[in-house]
Amino acid sequence: MKITFLGAAGEVTGSQHLIETDQRRILLDCGLFQGHRAESYRKNSHFACQPETLDAVFLSHGHMDHCGNIPRLYNQGFRGPVFCTSATADIAEIMLKDSARIQDEDARYLARKLHDKHPPIEPLYDEEDVRRVMKQFERLDYHEWHELGDDLKVRLLDAGHILGSAIIEMKIKDQGEWRHLVFTGDLGRRDLPLLRDPEPIEGCEILISESTYGNRVHEKASDIKEELHQILDEAYRVEGRVIIPAFSLGRTQQIIYYLNDLYNENRLPHMPIFVDSPLSTRLVSVYRHHLQDMDQDVSEVMQEDKDPFGFSLLDYVSTRQQSIELNKREGAFVVIAGSGMCENGRIRHHLKNGLEHVENTVVLMGYQAENTLGRRLQQRDPKVKIFDRYYHVKAKVVQLSGLSGHADVEDFKWWYETSAKRGNIGQVFLVHGEPESAAALAALIRDECDEEPIIPQYKQSFEV
Repeated sequence: MKITFLGAAGEVTGSQHLIETDQRRILLDCGLFQGHRAESYRKNSHFACQPETLDAVFLSHGHMDHCGNIPRLYNQGFRGPVFCTSATADIAEIMLKDSARIQDEDARYLARKLHDKHPPIEPLYDEEDVRRVMKQFERLDYHEWHELGDDLKVRLLDAGHILGSAIIEMKIKDQGEWRHLVFTGDLGRRDLPLLRDPEPIEGCEILISESTYGNRVHEKASDIKEELHQILDEAYRVEGRVIIPAFSLGRTQQIIYYLNDLYNENRLPHMPIFVDSPLSTRLVSVYRHHLQDMDQDVSEVMQEDKDPFGFSLLDYVSTRQQSIELNKREGAFVVIAGSGMCENGRIRHHLKNGLEHVENTVVLMGYQAENTLGRRLQQRDPKVKIFDRYYHVKAKVVQLSGLSGHADVEDFKWWYETSAKRGNIGQVFLVHGEPESAAALAALIRDECDEEPIIPQYKQSFEV
């Protein structure tokens, strides 16, 4: 069996791994490369896996760096099934349609800005490609072994990363011999709100594992609710706005769930809360539809509260005009809007109108990449540029970092030790991590594996 790493190898983007046997060509994930525009466009436009010859894609979850290039794969000739959980299929449809819309808008914008002699930037795919490839999606339940031919059996376990995320366990026959391969996708953390803990495996011959935070310990998620309570209490007292940039998938739903908890405990200040993100609103509907895939805490909450994503103080904003009206509003309120790093979306308008007022608070809910507006706010720059002018940062800026959906050192240690006790772990390939993080994880798990862990590079192949 041959494995070729065509993305998320030595970096944290563009997850894509090709498995080849004497009978099958299978792709694990097909994510978008995200980074410098020219390099990303080149990588995303051209596939090294020959799309028309692929038998199937197995999708771990609905984040764009894992599913975002599937419509392009279809556009280039792929006609096989895409296997994933039901929640992932629902999330992917929403995310991919949004991606197609954004690509179209970006192409139109660049067409106006580029020099006449510059070749046009075409979208990777359009909404019609999304609509057609969604017909190829096949939904698999967790925990059951699914026989997909006389040479392939697959089981999905809960990865605990986002709703619907899966560890893909595969028994595949090559040259008459059964091989046991596992792909973690993005491995989640224990004790996150809404999500079940990641499930250990029972050993395997070959393991392809993410390594994003193989050198870091996260803050505890359990502290976030109390910190939010304190922030809102103070804002209510001084009649200020609380502006929360949040990723539409995962982070926004976790924040709403915590606020719903505070409401049910009669500890939420009597201030309106607005979710100003059409994408988030569509994704909340998916969460409501898949409550059975969430953790025991959600089941207990639902004995008293039938909707953990709705309460009387919460309003989902849909139109652009309603969003504009929020910036004219007086008194204390909360607005949650995308994007999480403040680089685009409606959040920039709320920051533009709120940063120069000392009574307001900006709550950053996660990692802020270099050269983003979120990073400049995080490092307390005295003034920041939004659109075409500078604004003085007089609002309080608070960083809450306990909601990362990726396993940290302690989670990895627990998962590998528990899995190794249940069965031998053979050859491990560490992907989806920067070099120093992957190297740290390799050192951490070495004693749990039969072979020295390998950190593959982009387009590198291995016979296993």
